Amino acid sequence: MKEVWMILKEQIDNFHMIRKLALYNMKTEYSNHYLGMFWNILQPLLQVVIYYVVFGMGLRHGSTGLTYLLHLVSGLFPWLFISQSLNSGANAIYAQLGLVTKMKFPSSVLLSISFTNTFINLLYTTVIVVLMSLANGYRGYMHFFEFLYFIVAAFSIIFAINLLMSTLVILVRDTRLILQNILRMGFFLTPIFWEVSTASPILQKIASLNPFAYLVGIYRNAFIEGNEAIYGNIGDHLYFWSITLLLMFIGSHIHYRFKNRLVDYL
Repeated sequence: MKEVWMILKEQIDNFHMIRKLALYNMKTEYSNHYLGMFWNILQPLLQVVIYYVVFGMGLRHGSTGLTYLLHLVSGLFPWLFISQSLNSGANAIYAQLGLVTKMKFPSSVLLSISFTNTFINLLYTTVIVVLMSLANGYRGYMHFFEFLYFIVAAFSIIFAINLLMSTLVILVRDTRLILQNILRMGFFLTPIFWEVSTASPILQKIASLNPFAYLVGIYRNAFIEGNEAIYGNIGDHLYFWSITLLLMFIGSHIHYRFKNRLVDYL
């Protein structure tokens, strides 16, 4: 547990640097684009249009309208945030390994910088979800505070996974390709465009074991459903946080074991 606390302390001590570098990365990323940071909104909206046509008007035989569109975006936007955070976070240390090895720079901070970049994108898309939800007559305003819990839960498990994956990507290059394929499968196994209550027993079981389905459920409960005080039961919460803490422990241990020798594996 000592390694976990040391990792968390690095994030707290370097909070201002994380914020500044995250904003700098976003500005430089779109500096040569005419639309600039508007791409943070345009890209997910284009994906919504595609999935709405395929899954709403196509596979669901005309399940159109604002209700289904809300169900789609409230699943797709958090999933894009999760998948982008994992993809970029897994490669964060490898992409900046020269900086880490030449300077006294805590490599774990790179994971928080990567997360902050994708989180800013999520804030843009969440504004869209809120406006659509209000237009649909949603009145569960108090559930908006559940989004704060979503942020804490999402950061915890994504950071824990990236601690592990960012090291393994350097040790075993195939790890990144494995992660990408797992995320592709995760898109279909997470209730983004389908509903758990109407799914087959197999999909319901998979969803119950999928920690990202838990995050999507929290996000939906905050902005479009609001049927429960907080999404899930005590068993769901214990399961999610048990997995998160286990991954955090394993990731911290592996990160500290190899962080000073990563350049040897290039």
